[in-house]
Amino acid sequence: MKRRNFVKSITATGTGLIILPSGFLSGQSANNKLNIALIGAHGRGSQHYSSLKDQNVVAICDVNADNMALAAKQYPNARQYVDWRKCLEQKDIEAVFICTPDHHHAFISIWAMNRGKHVFCEKPLGECVEEAREVRRVYLANKNKLATQHGTQRHAHENFDRVAELVRHGAIGELQEVATWGNRTHKMTGYLPAAGAAPSTIDWEQWIGPVQMHPFNPGYFGARPGAGCLLWNMYHDFGSWQVGDMGSHTMDLAWNAIDADAPTTAEAVGDPYSPEVCPSDHHASFSLPANSWRGPVKLEWYQGTLKPTSPNPAIDILKIGHGAMFRGTKGILISDFTTRILIPGREGADMTYYKSPTTEKVAPPHPSFVGQWINACKGDLKTSCDFDYAGKMIETLMLGLAAHKAGKVLNYDSATGKVTNYSDVNENLKKEYRKGWVLND
Repeated sequence: MKRRNFVKSITATGTGLIILPSGFLSGQSANNKLNIALIGAHGRGSQHYSSLKDQNVVAICDVNADNMALAAKQYPNARQYVDWRKCLEQKDIEAVFICTPDHHHAFISIWAMNRGKHVFCEKPLGECVEEAREVRRVYLANKNKLATQHGTQRHAHENFDRVAELVRHGAIGELQEVATWGNRTHKMTGYLPAAGAAPSTIDWEQWIGPVQMHPFNPGYFGARPGAGCLLWNMYHDFGSWQVGDMGSHTMDLAWNAIDADAPTTAEAVGDPYSPEVCPSDHHASFSLPANSWRGPVKLEWYQGTLKPTSPNPAIDILKIGHGAMFRGTKGILISDFTTRILIPGREGADMTYYKSPTTEKVAPPHPSFVGQWINACKGDLKTSCDFDYAGKMIETLMLGLAAHKAGKVLNYDSATGKVTNYSDVNENLKKEYRKGWVLND
């Protein structure tokens, strides 16, 4: 089934009941609530309170006692945890909602799925090629039992499907190249210096979790809810800067349209490689193999001050903070998250070659993005950004960071997850974890 049409399938089931291994009945009653553990209970997690208000949040987990207190006001009956590993042992948890710092995402997702929990994980799904592949592998082994959703909420914008329909139905002719970009920059050059012991309200050991230990600094904390990642995600052990942040959203705009698998080659340029911070300026290029409806495609990610060249002097790419551009044999399509511009080629500009989709083939509006996952947990398990779809996308983005570190054109075998022309570069595809931390348990 085409991913973009899964909503139609759900609608077609009407009010029929679907019995799942968990015992849920789809459409049973208004009291059919999901027992959820919210891991990362405030900050980004607080932005999902309204989406979870009709469910049972039975557990909350946070390393910051002040954040836990705020979350406890929202969920006074939920059991409280500092260590997410202990949280997952709670027997009545049926689903896990992950809003932690990025370096915990793959670990919690995998551990939760291994314990039979449905998972919603904020982006990015993993922080290296190996993590993205392992999350996807575990999901595929459980896809007939579990519902997953990657936190690229912008995917619910109608424009995502309108862009995909234009590309797939030939509005720009045969697709040849796709460029995506984001304009955020940073000026950090290394991890923050030691600033004394962490306050008693913050469990620094648990915040660090599986990655290498770094000294506490209050500068990693204190941003408004939803913006906390901008205080730490430029550091290699904690994040992947905009590759995993807005890159997840912007690449999703392209990925939804191009129906891609992992690339066969990757190369990248930008700021000089630093072992401590991710590049602010970064340009990665990938070769994507052909599929059933298009030929091979060049895919690019631009970050920071780097941008693709505008196809028309009337269009200022710099004014599009995060966007995607699709080049075809007969035109160009430029899009941000909510709008799009179609530029037909000079020849064939009458558009007679293009046949727009009929009404029944136009993807319907998405329901609530979180609600879609909740319904999937209780129904047919289908979501628009499951860990198969998202896993391949994040694998590609993280391969770009590995190529930047290597400074070489990498030949990549997606079947094995290995670089084939420089064996030593395969070390760039994974992370070294602290003793006692296991990615897949």
